[in-house]
Amino acid sequence: MCLKPNKVLSLIGLATKAGRVVSGEFSTEKAVKAGRASLVLVSEAASENTKKMFRNMCTYYAVPLYFYGEKEELGRATGKEERTSLALLDNGFAKAVEKQLMAQQTE
Repeated sequence: MCLKPNKVLSLIGLATKAGRVVSGEFSTEKAVKAGRASLVLVSEAASENTKKMFRNMCTYYAVPLYFYGEKEELGRATGKEERTSLALLDNGFAKAVEKQLMAQQTE
Protein backbone atom coordinates (compact mmCIF):
# COMPACT_ATOMS: atom_id res chain seq x y z
CA MET A 1 0.00 0.00 0.00
CA CYS A 2 2.73 2.50 0.94
CA LEU A 3 4.92 3.19 -2.04
CA LYS A 4 7.51 5.48 -0.45
CA PRO A 5 7.38 5.24 3.33
CA ASN A 6 10.97 6.47 3.52
CA LYS A 7 10.13 10.18 3.30
CA VAL A 8 7.66 10.00 6.16
CA LEU A 9 9.98 7.86 8.26
CA SER A 10 12.93 10.15 7.47
CA LEU A 11 10.95 13.15 8.68
CA ILE A 12 10.06 11.26 11.86
CA GLY A 13 13.76 10.50 12.32
CA LEU A 14 14.68 14.16 11.90
CA ALA A 15 11.96 15.26 14.32
CA THR A 16 13.19 12.66 16.83
CA LYS A 17 16.75 14.00 16.61
CA ALA A 18 15.35 17.49 17.17
CA GLY A 19 13.55 16.25 20.28
CA ARG A 20 10.11 16.93 18.80
CA VAL A 21 8.66 13.39 19.00
CA VAL A 22 7.19 11.36 21.83
CA SER A 23 6.45 7.69 21.25
CA GLY A 24 4.59 4.91 22.96
CA GLU A 25 0.91 4.88 23.86
CA PHE A 26 1.26 6.54 27.27
CA SER A 27 3.51 9.39 26.11
CA THR A 28 1.45 9.98 22.97
CA GLU A 29 -1.79 10.11 24.96
CA LYS A 30 -0.21 12.50 27.48
CA ALA A 31 1.01 14.84 24.69
CA VAL A 32 -2.43 14.91 23.04
CA LYS A 33 -4.24 15.65 26.31
CA ALA A 34 -1.70 18.33 27.24
CA GLY A 35 -2.28 20.05 23.88
CA ARG A 36 1.35 19.51 22.79
CA ALA A 37 0.73 17.08 19.90
CA SER A 38 0.58 18.53 16.38
CA LEU A 39 0.01 15.18 14.68
CA VAL A 40 -0.40 11.57 15.81
CA LEU A 41 0.70 8.47 13.90
CA VAL A 42 -0.61 5.05 14.90
CA SER A 43 0.69 1.85 13.33
CA GLU A 44 -1.66 0.11 10.92
CA ALA A 45 -0.88 -3.05 12.91
CA ALA A 46 -2.27 -1.58 16.14
CA SER A 47 -5.20 -3.35 17.77
CA GLU A 48 -8.72 -2.12 17.02
CA ASN A 49 -9.05 -0.95 20.65
CA THR A 50 -5.91 1.16 20.34
CA LYS A 51 -7.05 2.64 17.02
CA LYS A 52 -10.48 3.45 18.47
CA MET A 53 -8.96 5.06 21.58
CA PHE A 54 -6.68 7.32 19.52
CA ARG A 55 -9.44 8.05 16.98
CA ASN A 56 -11.77 9.25 19.75
CA MET A 57 -9.07 11.15 21.62
CA CYS A 58 -7.68 12.91 18.54
CA THR A 59 -11.17 13.82 17.37
CA TYR A 60 -11.98 15.30 20.79
CA TYR A 61 -8.72 17.26 21.02
CA ALA A 62 -8.74 18.17 17.28
CA VAL A 63 -5.35 16.59 16.54
CA PRO A 64 -4.73 15.13 13.05
CA LEU A 65 -4.45 11.33 13.21
CA TYR A 66 -3.04 8.95 10.62
CA PHE A 67 -2.73 5.19 10.58
CA TYR A 68 0.62 4.50 8.98
CA GLY A 69 3.29 1.84 8.71
CA GLU A 70 4.26 -1.12 10.81
CA LYS A 71 5.26 -1.03 14.47
CA GLU A 72 8.83 -1.95 13.54
CA GLU A 73 9.07 0.92 11.02
CA LEU A 74 7.82 3.50 13.51
CA GLY A 75 10.18 2.14 16.14
CA ARG A 76 13.16 2.20 13.80
CA ALA A 77 12.37 5.78 12.75
CA THR A 78 12.49 6.87 16.40
CA GLY A 79 15.56 4.78 17.18
CA LYS A 80 13.67 2.51 19.54
CA GLU A 81 12.01 -0.89 19.60
CA GLU A 82 8.53 -1.37 18.14
CA ARG A 83 6.27 1.63 18.58
CA THR A 84 2.51 1.49 18.14
CA SER A 85 2.04 5.25 18.30
CA LEU A 86 3.93 8.50 18.26
CA ALA A 87 3.13 12.20 18.38
CA LEU A 88 4.95 15.00 16.57
CA LEU A 89 5.25 18.04 18.83
CA ASP A 90 6.27 20.48 16.11
CA ASN A 91 3.89 22.11 13.60
CA GLY A 92 6.54 22.28 10.88
CA PHE A 93 7.35 18.58 11.07
CA ALA A 94 3.65 17.74 11.38
CA LYS A 95 2.79 19.68 8.21
CA ALA A 96 5.70 18.09 6.30
CA VAL A 97 4.65 14.56 7.35
CA GLU A 98 1.01 15.31 6.52
CA LYS A 99 2.05 16.57 3.07
CA GLN A 100 4.00 13.33 2.41
CA LEU A 101 1.09 11.19 3.61
CA MET A 102 -1.31 13.06 1.30
CA ALA A 103 1.10 12.68 -1.64
CA GLN A 104 1.30 8.93 -1.03
CA GLN A 105 -2.47 8.55 -0.93
CA THR A 106 -2.81 10.16 -4.36
CA GLU A 107 -0.11 7.98 -5.96
